[in-house]
Amino acid sequence: MKQKTIDRIRKFTEDRDWEQFHSPANLAKSIVIEAAELLECFQWSDEDYDLQHIKEELADVMVYSQNLLDKLGLDADEIINMKMSQNEAKYPVEKAKGSAAKYDQL
Repeated sequence: MKQKTIDRIRKFTEDRDWEQFHSPANLAKSIVIEAAELLECFQWSDEDYDLQHIKEELADVMVYSQNLLDKLGLDADEIINMKMSQNEAKYPVEKAKGSAAKYDQL
């Protein structure tokens, strides 16, 4: 996410004095709630969906995720790269390519 966007999220929260409600648990709950709303976009069809609605719900997930990163003092690039290293070790290309199997089933 670009710094300008991150700053806009932070200003939005600060201007409304909403940080007081942003405990890690509340933010984690909000991420799950918004992710469920994203999933709802595909409730009755995998192909017939409203892209604008998907964008809105995905944006909500990302905004709450940025708020949680801020609350916990985490860096998105750092934790994503840490997790990608773990995933690369769990799912080596030679075993996982073209397979949807879980790492312990490869």
